[in-house]
Amino acid sequence: MSFAVEVMFVLFFVWMFAGMPLGHAMLASGIVYFVITGRDMGLVASQSLNGIYGNFVMLAVPLFIFAAELMNPGKMTDKMFGFANLLVGRFRGGLAHVNIVASVIFAGMSGSALADAAGPGKISIDMMIKAGYRPGFAAALTSASSILGPIIPPSIPMVLYGVVSNTSIGYLFMGGVGPGIFLALVMMAVVAVQARLQNFPTQPKPTRQEAIAVTRDAAPTLVLPVILLGGIYSGAVTPTEAAAVAAFCALLLALFWYRTLSPKVLFNVLMESSRSTAIVAITIAGAVLMNYVVAAEQIPDQLGSWIASLDLSPLMFMLLVTVLFLILGALLDTLLMLLIVIPILMPTVRELGIDPVYFGVVSTVNMMIGLITPPMGQLVFLISGITGIKVATILGEVWLMLFILILALFVLVFVPQITLWLPEMAGYVPVGTFH
Repeated sequence: MSFAVEVMFVLFFVWMFAGMPLGHAMLASGIVYFVITGRDMGLVASQSLNGIYGNFVMLAVPLFIFAAELMNPGKMTDKMFGFANLLVGRFRGGLAHVNIVASVIFAGMSGSALADAAGPGKISIDMMIKAGYRPGFAAALTSASSILGPIIPPSIPMVLYGVVSNTSIGYLFMGGVGPGIFLALVMMAVVAVQARLQNFPTQPKPTRQEAIAVTRDAAPTLVLPVILLGGIYSGAVTPTEAAAVAAFCALLLALFWYRTLSPKVLFNVLMESSRSTAIVAITIAGAVLMNYVVAAEQIPDQLGSWIASLDLSPLMFMLLVTVLFLILGALLDTLLMLLIVIPILMPTVRELGIDPVYFGVVSTVNMMIGLITPPMGQLVFLISGITGIKVATILGEVWLMLFILILALFVLVFVPQITLWLPEMAGYVPVGTFH
């Protein structure tokens, strides 16, 4: 690497850990590189930034953000939680199972782990504590179950991965179904064992009338994932069009079916969606700038040559990347890894014959696990902030679930068919030798 690149990366990490927003840190450090080298920043802006912001697929990001923001004030989160409670609440440790099932249902609409934690997660924690569960356990389980949001489609990280890696987002969404269900079942198995050992409480079985009422109230919300994913998988709509359908349907339900969205609340939803979209947009701009530098300095080629010299098999490369992402996930932001690290690795992924859908889904799972891994653990800090439960208390309970999720991640690495079975059923032909 040249002196200018070294300065850029040093300044980036210094500014990031000093508290500067990620996007601003990337933009500022990238500009320093251009000043040192004397390159034309205007050319980069006109070619690279216009290219990515003009990508139709990128419209899916603000639309999914808007749909997720509507869930809480629109009372759709409450309806989903009630239906999940109807399904599994009567088992021992029922509310813990409800926590996971609610995350699975919510994941079919939000595409965001943070939205999952702030939505059904907050409701789950409150109800579990009232039922006698330890606050730390309730918060830790919610942190773990919230990672399902971007794994089960739709998924904002998968949209970004598809853009930077030129991979079909529709097949990525299909690839996330198997791993998402697998992780949910693994977590429910852990809860079932803990429920027996620690004598978790049970919930009363609902009456027939209660079951009918809950199902009727939740039905319009539950239809949304079916419309969304059915439209994508059938080819009726693109992922971007599906995001628009999801946002529009969520808005209609909140306004006219549940009638919980006043003009003031809608304004607040639009403001929060705009803020979140702006954060993502600025981060993407910074990442594009740094990716240009990385490409200009031929860093992916150098990395590829170094890996080739190690004579790694595709499986060994996947294991190496998995461990690398687990370490980086504990220290770095998910967007940084998606927008900077993934483009650096993609040439090697293709050279080794690793299927990009498989690699993208496994990488997404890996990055989501990073959201509950200390010391960063964004989900842990978010849940601590919205519940008042101390971070140390949550971390004391999250280790078991973190360990189990890492084991499940390695199962996904060794068994690609968990990821690829649904895309293959839809006509996808895996690429390369390791699939």
